[in-house]
Amino acid sequence: MKKISVLITLIFSLTASAQSFDFKIDHFAIVVEDVDKSAEFYGTILKLVETPHPDKKPGFRWFTISGKSQIHLIQKEFAPFEKNKSMHLCLATQDLDGVIGNLKRNNIKFWDWPGKENAITTRTDGVQQIYIQDPDEYWIEINTAQH
Repeated sequence: MKKISVLITLIFSLTASAQSFDFKIDHFAIVVEDVDKSAEFYGTILKLVETPHPDKKPGFRWFTISGKSQIHLIQKEFAPFEKNKSMHLCLATQDLDGVIGNLKRNNIKFWDWPGKENAITTRTDGVQQIYIQDPDEYWIEINTAQH
């Protein structure tokens, strides 16, 4: 009986230590060449709402993505690197047609995953996705996933 009690205590303690931290995405920060040009893109093209930087520092522009999640644009010098589509920010919407219409009205190119211009990828789970690039050529996936 004592062995069972010890075993049960051990199982409960392992379960408690294996619990999730329940992370939420707070923000995604990217370094940009021209913070105002990038802010225009994120505000006008993606229609994200700008939120003030708490210290009102120049060279920083913050935008709310959903709830309390944000993207932070930071103007700094940095070593250029190749922007690969596999490394991207992903935004989900249920109005992909509206997004595509806005991209076309603003002469913003979009691609499917293989790279065909003005095309949409439909994943095997039915989620549709497109890819665009911001002024600094960071890749952004826009898809119809529901969360």
